[in-house]
Amino acid sequence: MPKSIVVDLHISPEQYQRHYQGAVRQVICTARDGRKVQFPSAILQRFVTHTGIHGSFCLDIDDDNKLVSVRQIT
Repeated sequence: MPKSIVVDLHISPEQYQRHYQGAVRQVICTARDGRKVQFPSAILQRFVTHTGIHGSFCLDIDDDNKLVSVRQIT
């Protein structure tokens, strides 16, 4: 059973543009439980809108702390 980490993200379109330019490859943030989390910025691509990326996301990880899936939650 995957473990879950919930993060709240507010990334502007300009900030996410740096991913496309290759300047940023990782997102580093703090989960709701206080843990520092780092994951590839590319996994957020499907959540980008004209206002950027905003919302809460659930990151499912396996026993080896490898990302299994990501989904936006309300």
